[in-house]
Amino acid sequence: MTLQGKKILVTGGAGFIGSNLCDKLIEMNNDVVCLDNFATGKRENIEHLLSNSKFKLIEGDIRNLEDCKEAVKNVDFVLHQAALGSVPRSIKDPITSNDVNVGGFLNMLVASRDAGVKRFVYAASSSTYGDSEALPKVEDKIGKPLSPYAITKYVNELYADVFSKTYGIETIGLRYFNVFGRRQDPDGAYAAVIPKFVKLLMNNESPVINGDGSYSRDFTYIDNVVQANILCLISENGKAVNTVYNVAYGERNTLVDLMKYLKEYLSDFDENISNVETKHGPNRQGDIPHSLANIDKARELLNYDPKFSLQLGLKEAVTWYWENL
Repeated sequence: MTLQGKKILVTGGAGFIGSNLCDKLIEMNNDVVCLDNFATGKRENIEHLLSNSKFKLIEGDIRNLEDCKEAVKNVDFVLHQAALGSVPRSIKDPITSNDVNVGGFLNMLVASRDAGVKRFVYAASSSTYGDSEALPKVEDKIGKPLSPYAITKYVNELYADVFSKTYGIETIGLRYFNVFGRRQDPDGAYAAVIPKFVKLLMNNESPVINGDGSYSRDFTYIDNVVQANILCLISENGKAVNTVYNVAYGERNTLVDLMKYLKEYLSDFDENISNVETKHGPNRQGDIPHSLANIDKARELLNYDPKFSLQLGLKEAVTWYWENL
């Protein structure tokens, strides 16, 4: 199956991941509806699409069922990316995280069911693995969640499973592992580690690593994530739906490794960056020490084949930040 001439809703379409999905879907000749309330998304991420006849922006909130119903009209597929991310944010304000990530998710499922949407693909999270110490992470073995955010993302999976069994809507959850790349916001209290470090280094300021830097992550470049979402929409394998997948590169790097690569690649633009000192702070509450995905299931059922390692992705990302920040 090829993906063209479809109408696809991307919730959170002005966000980091969502806007990259909008770009790819339009490039593939589909009509895209973007639903965003700009709480974390940015108008500048989709500015270049606003004059495109294949793109429609609905400024609305997934916490409002009417906005969700408006957005899913005549839509073939939904890529649900809208959420309030960040473990620390959820620890500080669990109620809002729950309202958006659980209440909003349920609204989108109900609206999609009622509109006859064929397939509902949603952003799940590696935080669902919680206190499970097993490495690599395999989809059917999870632990107890370690944060309100992790709880909300696990509840999404439970709701999706019930909706697929009860109402027949096809659902696929993608457990993202530490996604990074162009358009990821370096500013704000809850900025992800890579853009935050990049901006500090570009300003010749010292980044602070939480802990001793031995914590490791399966950092996943945005193009790998876009590929996984597209594969979910085109898959005609009956076994590929109504389940969840790890979306990662399948390799882990420590924060010390990450810093080394960032300094190396950014030094091509400013040689002083190689001399910027790195500082260390306390470990962050709710953080898991190590994260590594087993991606065999996605390879087998979706033909997922991630092209970007951390190093390749970082080279692309730092070039983008250098040209755009």
